[in-house]
Order: sequence, then C-alpha cells, then structure tokens
Amino acid sequence: MKLTRLAAAAVAASLAAGPALADLVFPSLSYRTGAYAAGGIPFADGYADYFTLLNERDGGIGGVKAKVIECETAYNTEKGVECYEATKGEGALVYQPLSTGITYQLIPKVTEDDIPMHTMGYGRTSAANGKVFSHVFNYPGTYWDGASIIVKHLLEINGGDLSGKKLALVYHNSAYGKEPIRTLEELSKKHGYELTLLAVDHPGQEQKSQWLQIRRERPDYVLMWGWGVMNQVAVQEAANIRFPMENFIGVWWSGSENDVLPAGDAANGYKALAMHGTGMDYPIYEDLKAHVYDKGRAAGAGDQIGTVLYSRGMYAAMLAAEAARTAQDLHGTADITAAMMRDGMEALEITEERMTELGLPGFGPSFKVTCENHGGPGVGMIQQWDASAKEWNLITGFIESDDSVIEPLVQEDSMAYAKENNIELRCE
Repeated sequence: MKLTRLAAAAVAASLAAGPALADLVFPSLSYRTGAYAAGGIPFADGYADYFTLLNERDGGIGGVKAKVIECETAYNTEKGVECYEATKGEGALVYQPLSTGITYQLIPKVTEDDIPMHTMGYGRTSAANGKVFSHVFNYPGTYWDGASIIVKHLLEINGGDLSGKKLALVYHNSAYGKEPIRTLEELSKKHGYELTLLAVDHPGQEQKSQWLQIRRERPDYVLMWGWGVMNQVAVQEAANIRFPMENFIGVWWSGSENDVLPAGDAANGYKALAMHGTGMDYPIYEDLKAHVYDKGRAAGAGDQIGTVLYSRGMYAAMLAAEAARTAQDLHGTADITAAMMRDGMEALEITEERMTELGLPGFGPSFKVTCENHGGPGVGMIQQWDASAKEWNLITGFIESDDSVIEPLVQEDSMAYAKENNIELRCE
C-alpha cells in the first residue's frame, strides 16, 4: 500500500516544482461534552494522536501533512449534521460520525457531495452492500456481525445448542440500539432460543424496571447494546440483582474501562465484543510516546492512551490513513480529493504484514474491501473484564459471523433502500 515508484516520483516532482500541497483534512465529529462524553473523548484523542504521529514521525501521508478538524456534536444528530455542513468545504476527505443517528442522516448527503463516510462497527449495517451504498463503508464489521458473533460464542460454550435458552437484549432506545434486533430474531429461529427485548431510554440512567424484569424472568444470558452512562448503570444493576457477570455480554461499544470501573469488583467477569486488540503491548505505543506524548502534542488531557476507546479511535485513523495512501497510489498524486479518497477506501487492503509494519501486529483482522463488500470480514473477538487487574483480556480469537443469516438480511434491507431511493446498482 506504499506509493509505487512512479507515483512517488510524480509526487516528489510536484513538491519540488511548486508550493507545498494543502493539508489532507480529516474532520472529527467528536463529542467531548454531554451524556456520552466519556466515550467520545478517548476516541477523539486516539483519532487525533495517530495523525499527529504521522505528521511528526513521517512528515504526513505521502509527504503531505494531515489536519484534523474537530467539530463538537455532543452526540446530537442535528448538531452532527450542522458539523458536516460546516466542515465539508474545508477539503474534507472522509467523515467518521461516531453516531448511528448522525450516520443515517448523512448517508444521502455524503453520496450527493461525493465524500466517503466510514462508520467502523456502527451505523447502517446494510451499507455493507457497496452495490447500493457507494460512499459508505463500515469495515471491519457491522452490528449484525456483532450480534451473530455473540450468539456463536454462546453456542460454543453451550455445546453448540441454545434451544430452550432465554436471551434478553438490553438496548439503547435509538437507531443504534435497535440495529441488532432483526438479526437476533432471525438467529432465534435458527437456534431455538427465546428472545426478550428491553429498551432503555436516553441517556440510560434509569433501568430499575428492566432489571427487575430480568430478575423475575431469569434469562440465561443478557446482551447489551448500550453507550455512555447506560453501560455503567447496567453493569451496576446486574451486580445488584446478582446476575452472573460471565453471562452478561455487551457489544463493542459497551466494552470500555468506563463501563466497568465504577462497579469495582462486582464487574469482574463481564464480557464484551472486541473488534481489535486490547492493552498497550504493541510497538506503535512506543512511537506515540516518543513523537506525540513526550513532545506535548497529545490531544485532550493526554490521559487516555491505551484505553479501549482510545485504541479504537487510533484504529479508525490508521484505516483512514491507509485508505489515503491507497488513493494516492491509485491516482498518482499526493494531493487527493474526497472522490479519490472514496476510491482508496474501496480498494483498501489490510494485510498482517502491513499491520506489523504499522506497529500493530495482530491488532485487527486482515481484509480487502471491494466494490460489492464495504463491510469487511465481519469478525470479532470476545474480551472479559478482570476487576483485580483492572484490564480486559481477550478470551477468544476472531470469530466469523454467520454469513448464511447476515447476507440475506443485508441484501433485503439494502435492496429495499435502493428501490425506495431509485438507486442504480453498481459493480455490475
């Protein structure tokens, strides 16, 4: 994914012949305020710090400095759209809205404006169908993948049989929280488990009735699609009714340190999905310390490095940077446009060799994006909280989602969207 010799020579010649190229602009629709700030802050810090690392260590991407423009959304859909409109004219290459609600509103806008959007592990799952959604990418996995991966884990620890088991889904009562419901319903038909749905209204501080119902009905497992304070409250409520923590499993947005630390020892054993590695045992953190932290260039308060959501923001930035490199290579110029960035995202290939070069060996899955598949490999791991050590431990390798269930759902939903919006299919 490095520039070809021809492209590199062309870039070098252009730099020598004229003024410095404009920065490569990566907007960050962040939320450092509001009810979800505890999740938004570390992600925004990791996203910004990775681009600072590339600027300080490498001189940018393909010889051009990266520029992160933050716009505060407070996890509010209306503000998110306002941030998009306010920043798209600044040379924005790709948007990471970090909100399913904002994502839904921006899908038609980015398509019309020819600016790609990356919703890594969130947003509209059926956007994985690149034939319909030309400018939306959700690699390396989707919510429907996540739901399937949890069920596969439960199958594994139950000898391959969930018939007669009771599962409850505690979910944020929003577009985000509702995303996995259809998948879990279809999987219940296949595997014979009973599914109970328990909605929690924003921001999620009041959950007494839901957990009283769980105590009364005694499901075998509780799944959670939560965010922000909702996660902390749910873990504490589960502890209050003495629900077995090892049978409580959250999505990857319900698996950060913020979600379990407030409950202390009572959170021990809680599980969550993981879309990438945990901890700081990766060479990239040495580079971050030397080139960003020791130079006083860290974003925010500089206190989030190594946390789950910091690492996720860093991972999102890495994938964006690699797509930008791919776009530079494809088009033979370092001065890429948003349209070129879209091409780079659709041609992106992440190999284990490249991950090792980036200082992230084994951190995330290898995958190749195609015109047809914008969703990536659809894999994830399970991590478990060790309260005594105050750390997450991966307890599985990458688990593949059940494509026989997921793919028909993606096709059904995406084709309905295409029909409704008169979209002509691509890739054919």
